[in-house]
Amino acid sequence: KTTPSGKQNVAISRVEPVGNYAVRLVFDDGHDTGLFSWDILHDYGMRQDSLMAEYLDRLAAAGQPRG
Repeated sequence: KTTPSGKQNVAISRVEPVGNYAVRLVFDDGHDTGLFSWDILHDYGMRQDSLMAEYLDRLAAAGQPRG
């Protein structure tokens, strides 16, 4: 699993609906791959603190900066 670094101030610039089941998130750094179902977005929202902690731990272990 690749952990992207240098992404401290990235924001969502657009949300594009995909049918009634998902959205494509377009970020201001140009990243726009992947579809996110409503269920996965809910899951990410419920686990945002632990997901961020895991991300920061992976960056630290790899010696990579966040931003």
